[in-house]
Amino acid sequence: MKHDVRLAARGGRVIGSVVLAALTASAIAQAVPPKGAQGKRGARPAPTQPAQAQPTPTQSAPAPSAPGQTVQDQSVPDNTGLDIPTNLQIFGKVDPNVRKPTAIVNDTVITGTDVDQRVALVAMANEAKLSPEDRERLKLQVLRQLIDETLQIQEAKTADITITPAELTQSYDGVSKRFNRTPVAMRAYLRESGSSERSLKRQIEGELAWQRYLRRRVEPFVNVGDEEVKSIIDRLQAAKGTDEFNLKEIYLAATPANSQQVFANAKQILQEIQKGAQPFEYFARQFSEASTRAVGGDLGWIRAATLPAQLAEAATTMQVGQVAGPIEVSGGYSILYLTDKRQVLTADPRDAKLSLKQLTLRFPPNTNQAQAAARAQAFAKATQELRGCGTVEKVAAGIGADVVDNDTVRIRDLPPQLQEVMLKLQVGESSPPFGSAEQGVRALVLCGRDEAAGGSVPNSEQIQGQLEQQRVNLRAQQKLRDLRRDAVVEYR
Repeated sequence: MKHDVRLAARGGRVIGSVVLAALTASAIAQAVPPKGAQGKRGARPAPTQPAQAQPTPTQSAPAPSAPGQTVQDQSVPDNTGLDIPTNLQIFGKVDPNVRKPTAIVNDTVITGTDVDQRVALVAMANEAKLSPEDRERLKLQVLRQLIDETLQIQEAKTADITITPAELTQSYDGVSKRFNRTPVAMRAYLRESGSSERSLKRQIEGELAWQRYLRRRVEPFVNVGDEEVKSIIDRLQAAKGTDEFNLKEIYLAATPANSQQVFANAKQILQEIQKGAQPFEYFARQFSEASTRAVGGDLGWIRAATLPAQLAEAATTMQVGQVAGPIEVSGGYSILYLTDKRQVLTADPRDAKLSLKQLTLRFPPNTNQAQAAARAQAFAKATQELRGCGTVEKVAAGIGADVVDNDTVRIRDLPPQLQEVMLKLQVGESSPPFGSAEQGVRALVLCGRDEAAGGSVPNSEQIQGQLEQQRVNLRAQQKLRDLRRDAVVEYR
């Protein structure tokens, strides 16, 4: 089953257009799970397929456990190489909530105040209100982030990389400007939110130090051969005209013993996604067990021919902005979100730039649904009688509507429902009315269209740069893993 999703993610609650959101990306959207959706949260080697919301004739729901079964067989093949006993027993109680959110990392102290202020920074960037339980859960995640950040700064110093106070101040001032605040006002805003200038500067320091470390110690040793670049160009040319899908996925692992519970959890997550209160990436970071969890479940651009059968089938039948799931796949269940689609090296009509006039008719306070419907009907009749963009202002004045011009709107940047409408409009025509009783009714009038240019194969330098960046990122992950393994961390 597919669902249109009005995600707050696109414009949404995360302050995505400013640096602060980027700086807090690894901790943002990881606090609040939907009730009853307490699935495992690990990682799997590779992403899998999407799922259907309800069983289909060719796919049945997971069977319930046998009646009277009191002990489920949860043995699984040992693929870890750790020689773990099949019927293991846990000696003692392991409760992560008992651990206080403070640590000493190679003699660098992370205090409870550090954690609290970073949590407040994340909540501020997300415009999120956290319950006490959600806040405690986020504290543990932020503590892990602070430990990684500390390790990165320490490793950078071994390469004689130090971020000076002047550089931190300059970056901090830049963040303040993007928030339309002076540095002094930004300082007060952070304090009001429960965070501090020091907390933000600490995160800036970690980002800058690690970037410079990678440029000095990793990037010079990453090489991409000419033959490798050529083979990618050849594959792109061979794939010209085929469909590509930009997908995001939430994967939940399941065994025969817990399959029914995981299926129920996946359905609950899907219901929360449909509400639109949090973006899809929020739930991917919180619950997905795929390796793409760290990037919000993003699978990137991918062709159907390279996908497993279930994933390819779902992707080819979905509309942009829809979510499909859950589907039973090998080893678990997946929820899939189609954010965009295109054809390889082919001009996409949705890349066309439009010149638009938007008419907005606002409703008086306390307008009921019947009154809103009547006014919307009159508004629709007026817009249907438009004779080109030259008459928009006259018609708007007659019905008391406001007019806004915009000459640089890409079809791709509009909500999915409007994209399909605008693709079919001719110059001078109006879209059907859309809106709500609370926000009024609107219509878009098409005044001009600049068609998208034809697709072309990226040049060798572009492909080489992309490959090099991918390998730098991979080595950065490996280096951070090694730093964690060698670190001396004492929790208090």
